Amino acid sequence: MGKRRKARVSEEHIEEEDEEMEEEDREYLNGSSSSNEKSLYEILGVDKAATQQEIKKAYHKLALRLHPDKNPDDEEAKEKFQQLQQVISILGDEEKRAVYDQTGCVDDADLAGDVIQNLRTFFRAMFKKVTEVDIEEFEANYRGSDSEKKDLLELYTKLKGDMGKLFCCMLCSDPMLDSHRYKDIIDEAISAGDLKSTKAYEKWAKKVSKTKPPTSPLRRRKKSKKNSEDLYAIIAQRQTERKGKIDSMFSTLVQKYGGSELAPEPSEEEFEATQRKLEKRRASKRK
Repeated sequence: MGKRRKARVSEEHIEEEDEEMEEEDREYLNGSSSSNEKSLYEILGVDKAATQQEIKKAYHKLALRLHPDKNPDDEEAKEKFQQLQQVISILGDEEKRAVYDQTGCVDDADLAGDVIQNLRTFFRAMFKKVTEVDIEEFEANYRGSDSEKKDLLELYTKLKGDMGKLFCCMLCSDPMLDSHRYKDIIDEAISAGDLKSTKAYEKWAKKVSKTKPPTSPLRRRKKSKKNSEDLYAIIAQRQTERKGKIDSMFSTLVQKYGGSELAPEPSEEEFEATQRKLEKRRASKRK
């Protein structure tokens, strides 16, 4: 009797656990309202940083419990199971999962096919193409601004006064134009007690003091289009001269060793006929 009672108790306990688990599983996919409120990760009961193995394991558990064959009395079982299929189709695909993490989009049609191209189109529409004019305009507004001064002082502190590294990191900077200007800003900050002088900076400052400051430090020296065009013209001229010398040398060699006239190129028919003859000779030699 005692054994039978224990068996009944254990069976009832298992049935209660199964019912609780089924209720929890139903809550995951309980209509469209919960789908909107819960993320796909919450539906599967996994963390956002879950591995593919963990995601698939959670999916298989839910799929077994929510399968329509195991829930014949539930009219919405088929729909819930289809929703579960959509969840795994997104989270089980690395590309779709990455897009879902970025956009929160759960429409499988939007996540399929040319998804990357769609994102590129979206970002191109949101952010216009940066042109040289935009860069020049930004540079003109940035140089001499409070933002530039703030960036300069922060980089000085971070790099401990190493001005060589600072010029590599500083936006729109040019050692030829900005060295004296940067020195004045940093010296003022050191005098005010905002910065501490370093040996690296003092060494650099001495060298800068011995050079002549530029007349217009805030004006960038624009590249001369005329100089660029002249350079292209010189390169093109040299290439033409080089080509003429090679042609002349080749002609001299032909006249000396191959006659004054070049043999005409064979037609396609003649070339194919010659190729057939060669193939026949090779075949006969093999035999």
